[in-house]
Amino acid sequence: MLLDGGSSNLADGEWHRLHPLTPLFKGGLVFIIVLGIVFANLRDRLIYLAVRLFAPHEMSSEIEIDSDDPITRALDWVIGNNLIILVLVGLIVLVAIVIVCYWLVWRFQQFRITDENVEVKKGIIFRSQRRAPLDRVQGVNLTRPFPARLIGMAKLTLEGAGTGADVALEYLATNRAEQVRADILRLASGVRQAKAEARAPEQQASVGDTLSQGVTNIIDGVDNDDVVPETVVRIPLGRLIGSQAITGLLWLMFFFVMIVAFVIVPVAIFEDGTDKWIILLVTALSTGIPMVIAAVAIVWSALSKGFRYSIAPTPDGVRVSSGLLTTVTRTIPPGRVHAVEVSQNLLWRPFGWWSVRINRMGGQQASQQNSSQAATAAMILPVGTRADAERVVSLLLPAAPTGDQLFVWEHGVLGPQSPDPFTVIPKRSFIWHWLQRGRLGVRVTSFAMLVRRGRLGRRLAVFPLARIQGVSVNQGFIARTQRLAHLRAHTVPGPVSGGVSALDMHDAQRLADLVGRGALAAAENDHTHRWASTPS
Repeated sequence: MLLDGGSSNLADGEWHRLHPLTPLFKGGLVFIIVLGIVFANLRDRLIYLAVRLFAPHEMSSEIEIDSDDPITRALDWVIGNNLIILVLVGLIVLVAIVIVCYWLVWRFQQFRITDENVEVKKGIIFRSQRRAPLDRVQGVNLTRPFPARLIGMAKLTLEGAGTGADVALEYLATNRAEQVRADILRLASGVRQAKAEARAPEQQASVGDTLSQGVTNIIDGVDNDDVVPETVVRIPLGRLIGSQAITGLLWLMFFFVMIVAFVIVPVAIFEDGTDKWIILLVTALSTGIPMVIAAVAIVWSALSKGFRYSIAPTPDGVRVSSGLLTTVTRTIPPGRVHAVEVSQNLLWRPFGWWSVRINRMGGQQASQQNSSQAATAAMILPVGTRADAERVVSLLLPAAPTGDQLFVWEHGVLGPQSPDPFTVIPKRSFIWHWLQRGRLGVRVTSFAMLVRRGRLGRRLAVFPLARIQGVSVNQGFIARTQRLAHLRAHTVPGPVSGGVSALDMHDAQRLADLVGRGALAAAENDHTHRWASTPS
């Protein structure tokens, strides 16, 4: 329990229930949709039967209903045997049973927040209980799907450290979800003595209040009210559209080459006669239109996810907010970032655009770790200027020494510059990395291991030594004959690779020793997982 009133009444260690409308969004919508489909299909028959039952003198001879239809015969049988009232009562009872079942599901789904864990239990016959230790929470996500957003509800997800370790609270009123998020992050930081001002006890939000807040949230967008505006990194809509337009053009060029190589050219070679051009036109349109639609869908997906994108520092970590219809607010606590990569592809160079992505431990299932959802979670800055990228890197790695910025930028993604502080691959490794000769290299500082790679598409990866889980040096048969070796810093799975191949054998061993000793020293002095704890 937080002391001195520094928490909402949901962080008191007691069991609490979710929003009363939760069953509606977890299954009730499907039930309503099914009823709507049934009534839509029976609309004409129901009108016919209502007129026949209550106003038979108004029936027109032009109205014809297929009497051979099984549903019509069943309805005629019900009316003919005077069972219409009994059937209506049965339908009402069925709907009541469904409502009671949903109420029981809501009644038996509870959560509580203690000093050490967030627990969720649910189930009527088959009970289950999930627990997320606060010191293992890797992030807290606040998701507002568009239907839930309309009435001011949100889903809170705690990302755990392990496969399938995520714990979701779905759904809460948006203001309560934000308060629960703040309480979870405050407890995860190690705070026992609350530092926030006392808040008055809160009551369960009414449906009317929730609807009013839903309209406000749609107008205002994501929540950055507790963040100083000058410190927020935002992506202008024009820049986002421009970056995705380049991506869309690349996809269209790729599809065009595929159509020409595998469709148009074979048809032009093997088809003869006057119908040849008609066949070419029909083939090009039948294959080209779906590919154009696919390219537009890819670009639209990225645009909708990047709309109103903002990154801001908070006392409890970096907050990333985005979304057009469904809004997602992710909070990454300090000490949960295992690697940061700054990159710039060739087509972005004239505009000076950069992107930043990370490796961090998450609770996705193994099948989801390579999905688009995982890629979205890893992307922190989809497109930004150098100043934006520098700001984001400093937010993600607040403990990085100021001197390391020189290795990240001037000697890193923009390098090499003389004198080059990076250990680069030797000249004899040109058969492996002929385009990256003189650029692919490693630098180890007191804080991190830096990997520089790519000449056309420039990339610089930063691996904090305190987060490196191991380092290895491998040498295959061919590499052994060339006195080369492969160095790899082992971290959590993610898009940022810690491997560097074709290093000089002695350089690889020396760098591995530096990383090993530095990682041990950094881990002993690292307390970022309890970033706000008071010393005992």
